[in-house]
Amino acid sequence: MLIPCLACETRFRPDEYFRACHDYNRGMDLVAWTCPRCGNRDDLRVLPGELGFGYPRRGRFAVDDRIRVPGLRRQRGDLRLDITLDTKVWRVHSRLRHLAAVG
Repeated sequence: MLIPCLACETRFRPDEYFRACHDYNRGMDLVAWTCPRCGNRDDLRVLPGELGFGYPRRGRFAVDDRIRVPGLRRQRGDLRLDITLDTKVWRVHSRLRHLAAVG
């Protein structure tokens, strides 16, 4: 199974693709992904058996395109998303955003 970059159409093995995932946004349930080849950044939603690509619209993420990845599973944690395919697990952590103190 090869998973494509939607910008440059390079295809990646699952391990290379999911290692390029970073910054899980738990509130929007999105994972940021940056293509190792062209540097394009996409937001995606990991769904059972597929990846969903789209854009934020009216306060939510609307999935426009889907790529099937048979056997793909997900498990939400407090500050991470665990992506599982076969026996391999990739953890995508939330980046903590610190607010500057006012005063």
